[in-house]
Amino acid sequence: MPEHAVQPSALSPLPLPASLDPGKVLLGERLFHDPVLSGEGRLSCSTCHNLKTGGTVRVPRTIGYKGKVHAFNAPTIFNVGTNYRLGWRGRFTSLRVQNEAVLADPNLMAADWSTVLSRLTQDETYLSAFRQRYGALPSRDNVLDALVTFQMSLATPNAPFDRFLTGDQGALAPDARRGFKLFEDYGCVSCHQGANVGGNMFQIFGVFGPPDAKLVQPPSDLDRRLSMPDEGADIFRVPSLRNVEVTAPYFHDGSVATLVEAIAVMGRSQLGRQLSQNDIADLEAFLKSLTGEYDGKRLSTVVTEPAR
Repeated sequence: MPEHAVQPSALSPLPLPASLDPGKVLLGERLFHDPVLSGEGRLSCSTCHNLKTGGTVRVPRTIGYKGKVHAFNAPTIFNVGTNYRLGWRGRFTSLRVQNEAVLADPNLMAADWSTVLSRLTQDETYLSAFRQRYGALPSRDNVLDALVTFQMSLATPNAPFDRFLTGDQGALAPDARRGFKLFEDYGCVSCHQGANVGGNMFQIFGVFGPPDAKLVQPPSDLDRRLSMPDEGADIFRVPSLRNVEVTAPYFHDGSVATLVEAIAVMGRSQLGRQLSQNDIADLEAFLKSLTGEYDGKRLSTVVTEPAR
């Protein structure tokens, strides 16, 4: 058992996805990157969830169809299948339901099923793919199924921390080990838990006082339409910390540019601590050990493709 290993109820290695139909994964991947799913045919899922930039985009908040800034920073799509709660408000527990809500929202994909299905049935390559994989024409059900199947495949295993948890004591450098111990001792693990190191519970942002006025945004129109809980504007789903090294800017409104600054904010607002520079450096080293691999390559902080 590696030093500082934790019980499975707190943190655990990231599991690989269940067996998925490779043909449906490929079809879902094409749909994910295709603006055919948006109302005006100019946005795709990957517009805000770029797999080459950590499964998100490197801007504080993205822009919707009519130039309206979205209420929240785009969360990473990687490991979404391991999150129990979905979205910054955490209202969704179903990827299918969340995908349909995003497709229909007028400031996100602004799509309607009649238009989408008409486009897909007029495309011979899509017709062939849906007949081959589902034995049917494109439909609401099989489009959502293909999208969800692809998203379930977006796991990033083999992070140094995963290797450490499974017995490789050399997987973490000394500073990352110290950071892991601080993460436990300071109680970070009480909220950021499970295989995704978060993603399964709610918390107030600002337990020990508001972190900054700018970090709390009023509820969006989408919040109201989807029956936002009454707890208040400062209640959020605890985000997963998987791949947090590559998903800047941070927090629900993308208002913090660096991981070091984000750690300091969390220390003050969630722990009531003024963290030392040494503690911040060790915690940063631990958080960087949560960066996994996709398609056999470690996720990178380097931006290789501009956001569209």
